[in-house]
Amino acid sequence: MPLPQRKRWESMAKGLVLGALFTSFLLLLYSYAVPPLHAGLPSATPEGVASCSPAPGEAETAATANGSSGGCQPRRDIVFMKTHKTASSTLLNILFRFGQKHGLKFAFPNGRNDFDYPAFFARSLVQDYRPGACFNIICNHMRFHYEEVRGLVPPNATFITVLRDPARLFESSFHYFGSVVPFTWKLSGRDKLAEFLQDPDRYYDPNGYNAHYLRNLLFFDLGYDSGLDPRSPQVQEHILEVERRFHLVLLQEYFDESLVLLKDLLCWELEDVLYFKLNARRASAVPRLSGELYRRATAWNVLDARLYRHFNASFWRKVEAFGRERMAREVAALRRANERMRRICIDGGHAVDAAAIQDSAMQPWQPLGAKSILGYNLKKSIGQRHAQLCRRMLTPEIQYLMDLGVNLWITKLWKLVRDFLQW
Repeated sequence: MPLPQRKRWESMAKGLVLGALFTSFLLLLYSYAVPPLHAGLPSATPEGVASCSPAPGEAETAATANGSSGGCQPRRDIVFMKTHKTASSTLLNILFRFGQKHGLKFAFPNGRNDFDYPAFFARSLVQDYRPGACFNIICNHMRFHYEEVRGLVPPNATFITVLRDPARLFESSFHYFGSVVPFTWKLSGRDKLAEFLQDPDRYYDPNGYNAHYLRNLLFFDLGYDSGLDPRSPQVQEHILEVERRFHLVLLQEYFDESLVLLKDLLCWELEDVLYFKLNARRASAVPRLSGELYRRATAWNVLDARLYRHFNASFWRKVEAFGRERMAREVAALRRANERMRRICIDGGHAVDAAAIQDSAMQPWQPLGAKSILGYNLKKSIGQRHAQLCRRMLTPEIQYLMDLGVNLWITKLWKLVRDFLQW
């Protein structure tokens, strides 16, 4: 072999070895940053440690603000159990804006943008937590632990969450998280989702790394065992427990109707629930499940399907109680207001691919190995009246958290690594 060619091959070999070593180091670093998944509950906050105990003046203010006397007053103490792939990032932006507007106190994670998910939530994970501390809003991703969360907010706090059709959620989760679930790497066909659903038990490893993303993810996020036998009476007990704990369960498929119910529950103004759809995938990246695959995905996520059916029924009972005609009027008003803000705020009037986003502050977090999440360009000339609202409505989650002063050193480090390796 000629000497120049030999040197070139030696250089390439060294590069491959160094790349493998560097990747191993990053995976080791990531394993320390991401907590291991345990089936049981974590060690809860020790008994005797003070829960949220507002000062007398604060407690009186909170009671009035949450509407317990003197008619309808805006509720300001809110726990949002942020589920995955359910339009929850859009709802998160609504809560960020409301809390920022009213100077409310958020319980934020420390170092990253979630509370050490997929480990269970614990109060000690909250940035600057002190025993007895009270917070107004908790809304970042977590694996729900009711007693731990309850200890951070006043007794009359409002609990909300959002669900999605489990087959559609599974499809979205498979495409977004599939690359970080190692057992999917065995799938070799062009349509890996269809291949998996043909025989999921062949590929699925319940103890595999990140396996929770690909079966009964709603049940898992809410703090329950996603591998429960569907015939177990615990399934229905857990569903009824969710109903007791949460004041409102929103549905992603009826997002506008859900926001109208939320606005009514919280006694908020229309402006408080305006939104642009955030963290959405481009259409070409969203293959729709066929009838048979849809049925298979629903059967594979049977616990989530039972949960969704229960709250789909209760949702429409709430709509009936609210009034169908009144709901139609308020949904129309919300859509008109959203359309007006779209014309005022968004350059071009629609979402664009990541490559077309001009301002890095508007660049959403992307799944590993893909640039499938859409974002927006802010108009260059917006009147002073709407400039701040437009920017806040369009700001992605990570940037908004930084604007709110959250310590995201792990998330930032991971982004630098991904940018360097072009992942």
